[in-house]
Amino acid sequence: MLKLEAVTKKFGPRTVLNAVSLELGAGQIVAVLGESGVGKSTLLNVVAGLEAVDSGRVLFRGADVTAMDDDAQTLLRREHFGFVFQAFHVLPHLTVEQNVALPLVLRKFSSEKAHEKAAQAIASVGLAGREGSMPRELSGGELQRVAIARALVGDPALVLADEPTGNLDPQNAGQVLGLLVDLVKGKGSACVLATHSLEAAQLADRRFRLTSEGLAPL
Repeated sequence: MLKLEAVTKKFGPRTVLNAVSLELGAGQIVAVLGESGVGKSTLLNVVAGLEAVDSGRVLFRGADVTAMDDDAQTLLRREHFGFVFQAFHVLPHLTVEQNVALPLVLRKFSSEKAHEKAAQAIASVGLAGREGSMPRELSGGELQRVAIARALVGDPALVLADEPTGNLDPQNAGQVLGLLVDLVKGKGSACVLATHSLEAAQLADRRFRLTSEGLAPL
C-alpha cells in the first residue's frame, strides 16, 4: 500500500527526515513516536505530497507520489487519503453532517449519497442524532469523533493521523483512539499514526521512533 524509500527532507541546514524507509500494507496500523518538533508532521506531509522531498521516494500502490504534479497529488489525497489532526479542523460554520460530508461533496457525490454516507459515518462514531449540531455545541472528544467520521467517510485506503488525541483528556483519548483503530481495521485501510504517546502507540501493529538519525523500530 505505502512504501517510503530513503526519504530525506531538509529545512535549510537542518535535516528533519534522514533517509526514512517504511513499508505498510492494507489493514496495518503503524505508529511513529517522537517528541514535538522531531518531524512527525513533516513525515505525514511528505507521504501526502504536501511537502517535497530532497531525496528518496514515496510510493502509494506502486505510484511515485514524489514525482506527481500538484493536480495529481491533490486528486490522490481527495480520492484515497483520510486525515485526522490534533486540532480537529472541524469547520465552525458547518453542521456535523456538513463537515463529515465535505470530502464527498469535493468528490462530486450526489447530495443524496453524501447524506447517506455521512449519516452512516456519524453513527459509526457514536454521534447518531447529532447531525444538525454545530461544532460549538460539541465537546472536544465529540469534535474529534466528527473528524474521524470525516476522515473515513470516503473509505480511504490510507489514513494519516497526526497526534489525534493530543488535545483530549486521557479518558476521551483512549476512547477516541480505540474507535479510530477499530474503524480503520474494519475498513481494511492502512494508517500511519504520529504520536508522542507510548500508550497510544500500543494499539498499533508496529511501532517506530523518529529521531534525527532516522526511523528505528521499537
